[in-house]
Amino acid sequence: MYKQFYGLRDIPFSLAPDPKYLFRTDSLLEVFANLQYGIENGKGIVVVTGEVGTGKTTILRSMLQSLDRSVLAAYIFNPILSTSEFFDLLAGEFRMRSQQSKAAMLRLLGNVLMARHSQGLRTVLVVDEAHLLPRHLLEEIRLLLNFETNREKLLQVILCGQPELHDLLSQPELRQLKQRVSLKCSIKSLTQHETAEYIRWRLRIAGCANENLFEPEALALVHRVSGGIPRIINNICDNALLTGFSENSSNINTAIINDVMEVLDLSAIDAAQATTLSEHIADASVQLTVNRQTEIDSLNKEQSSPSNVQYIRRDPEAFGRKSKAVPIGNGKYVLRSESETDCDSRLTFFSRVRVSKSS
Repeated sequence: MYKQFYGLRDIPFSLAPDPKYLFRTDSLLEVFANLQYGIENGKGIVVVTGEVGTGKTTILRSMLQSLDRSVLAAYIFNPILSTSEFFDLLAGEFRMRSQQSKAAMLRLLGNVLMARHSQGLRTVLVVDEAHLLPRHLLEEIRLLLNFETNREKLLQVILCGQPELHDLLSQPELRQLKQRVSLKCSIKSLTQHETAEYIRWRLRIAGCANENLFEPEALALVHRVSGGIPRIINNICDNALLTGFSENSSNINTAIINDVMEVLDLSAIDAAQATTLSEHIADASVQLTVNRQTEIDSLNKEQSSPSNVQYIRRDPEAFGRKSKAVPIGNGKYVLRSESETDCDSRLTFFSRVRVSKSS
């Protein structure tokens, strides 16, 4: 509706987790370095956390798209499953036939993992919304990590979820699982400077010739209201463009942002309250997990076809390209392919980036 008016070829502030719009911040670079290091070196469990709306799913999808073809990755985005459903999904994604018993499934899975390892291939299980994982599945994941050689794990696991995932793993009954976590990293909210750069960058990717479409005062107000959470920023900015179009305004000013805040009922949210809102949403999610767990316990072991797992490979043409340092604002740089552009290429992994290990 407003694309032609503002000279856009795409919707710049869609809420969909499109890797094309992945904004590279310091915390994001740390996350990618940890993921790369964990997968390439068989580190067992890598834990990634971030507040609601900080872009966890976008980061996971971008990472999965950039994996080498030697990596077989199962991506579970709805982890509220029974044990039989969980193993049925793994069987489908790891190209195995469903077995009549759990013992037979584990035996076959072990053979597949060992065969892939002997060929220099890697196998990864990625669980999004991991803070919703039922305890019985956390225990199953821990036991899957017992597939290992004297030197390496045969299966790498990435758990990505909200900050309460740390509290979940800190429970005494899960201490054995926590000891297997080798790397931890977190996605932080955007600073005021990063918020302004984020908005300008998404406008540029969407084809806008005027990156300063949002006035400086409007950018500062967006950050104050959103608390630097990308999902809230996108919602505010998308509605601001729609309001600006309806008012025939060539720029987005604070008056338009204030109108959007009133319509979206965001006037009382600031940087601190945005986090409080996320915590309320998290509490509701925890209660949903408890209710769902009661349902799972009453389910029979009926087999069902996989519906919430995806197998994603990396574009082979992206492999082996030369890299160069590209500025991302505020004096920061990221290594990227020489032929990569912001608007249509996948994010490739970079090397020689310092990573942090959990204590």
